[in-house]
Amino acid sequence: MKSTKIVTDIQRPKLTPPNGANKVLLHSCCAPCSGEVMEAMLASGIDYTIYFYNPNIHPQKEYEIRKNENKVFAKKFNIPFIDADYDMDNWFTRAKGMEFEPERGLRCTMCFDMRLERTALYAYEHDFPVITTSLGISRWKNMQQVNSCGIRAAEKYPGITFWDFNWRKGGGSQRMVEISKREQFYQQEYCGCIYSLRDSNTWRREHGRETIKIGTKFYGIEKEI
Repeated sequence: MKSTKIVTDIQRPKLTPPNGANKVLLHSCCAPCSGEVMEAMLASGIDYTIYFYNPNIHPQKEYEIRKNENKVFAKKFNIPFIDADYDMDNWFTRAKGMEFEPERGLRCTMCFDMRLERTALYAYEHDFPVITTSLGISRWKNMQQVNSCGIRAAEKYPGITFWDFNWRKGGGSQRMVEISKREQFYQQEYCGCIYSLRDSNTWRREHGRETIKIGTKFYGIEKEI
């Protein structure tokens, strides 16, 4: 059984969004990455809303698992959850010609740009002065790459600021794992896109390992959905 208890005894520093704002639009890529970001902002009394826009995630079964788990976790905290369009065809159009780019390469920059630009647009249209993302908390991501995309996206719209807080610091990465284990979140085995899945499975075959089975691995347990 997943925990339904909200943990409030973790010691975290008081967070202050840029320009003294107290309303933030959080782009979330998944529950494991956003769990610590969500709880940290909640502990600081920040008014925030989750914006889930990740058309890179493939196949759709993987997308639905990640989205629905994030939605359930947000509901536990009574945090508003914006479910944006899947928009998969648009992502594939933008990725054309980048199919064999390495992880953290140009394709990832395009992907971050796409997701954070849409986040910034929503923020501009709905009076959110600050946007941020959970993407950078993962050690598999290049934080500078993520932040550069966020800053560039925010600059397109007047009055919007990207909060480039280092969510890994002060034990953030460790708490991310602890929260994932506590909640028994789905344990993703690749970044999300079809090319990441392809490359991850190629590596596994070359090393005599089984290919990825979507929807079976969770922090602490294994089961089929």
